[in-house]
Amino acid sequence: MAVHLVGSHRGDPAPVRVGGGTTLTHIISTINLKGGVGKTTITAALAEILAGEHGKRVLIIDLDPQTNLTIFMIGEVRWQELNDSGQTLASLFRDAVDPGPAGGLFDIHQALQRDVSPVGSVTRVDLLASSLDLIDLQDRLLSPVGAPTAGGHSPVELLHRQIEKVADDYDYILVDCPPNLSVLTLNGLRISHGYIVPTIPDVMSTYGIPQIRARIQAFAASVGRDIPAVGLVVSKYRANVSLHRQTADYLARSGRETGLRVFSSRIPDSTEIAEAAEFNDWGTLRQRYGYHRHYDALASLATEFIAAVEDTVPSSRPSSPSPSSESSSSESRDVPS
Repeated sequence: MAVHLVGSHRGDPAPVRVGGGTTLTHIISTINLKGGVGKTTITAALAEILAGEHGKRVLIIDLDPQTNLTIFMIGEVRWQELNDSGQTLASLFRDAVDPGPAGGLFDIHQALQRDVSPVGSVTRVDLLASSLDLIDLQDRLLSPVGAPTAGGHSPVELLHRQIEKVADDYDYILVDCPPNLSVLTLNGLRISHGYIVPTIPDVMSTYGIPQIRARIQAFAASVGRDIPAVGLVVSKYRANVSLHRQTADYLARSGRETGLRVFSSRIPDSTEIAEAAEFNDWGTLRQRYGYHRHYDALASLATEFIAAVEDTVPSSRPSSPSPSSESSSSESRDVPS
């Protein structure tokens, strides 16, 4: 079975200390180099369950130009309105390549969409929406890491500079990254304290995991801090398929040997969970994600996720000071520096 996992690297990520007190904001990216592994559904479900069942304040950031997470939450009509009015993340990155005479037009407070969950019982889930325009913009942002954009900032620092302004408002910030390691993904990783990797338990879906981990570790080193793997999520799992059972069991065994956590909650491949991606008005989380084992698997994952994040990003650790000259500015240094 051609699946090889690299051991977990435990360093000192810097969680956000909310309001100068003891509550921390944890920023976690969701990533896999292969599409269709359930990445967006898992991100949305975690956000809604963290808010609806655990009382957390959650911001979801859709960095994927496919805009699936955005449509998942607010539907196509509302997304089109936001896109037309410049209230998506495309405006943030467009400002960097073409700031204009009046400076940047992106205002994160205006771009934030509040209480976006279509589940009636869920509040306190906010969204920074994506845009198809990011496809073109990510190409225009291509330059060596650290090279300034037209606005004078490194292209991987653009989201970081904005999230500093709102991080205090949330317990969790979940970042849905594109299925690649583009400059958009690097923006998400730059603000993250860790990441999770959803994967279907087959060879094709797990093949790129070592590359993901190696590339993220190299990027983390380039920005001077650790971005650890919080864990692997087995998704679209079919218990009646021997390959799925064997691969999932292998991942669990290998994870124990290498120190890479593999969540014990396996998210089933089901029409109920697939239909949750349809934008609709839902009364409860169980109505959206399916009754019985379907929702229960996602709820169990959320509980595991909370514990894993607390273990990977201990709440006793203070924020790290920025080594750059910007650390002396009056701006908050709440996100990873």
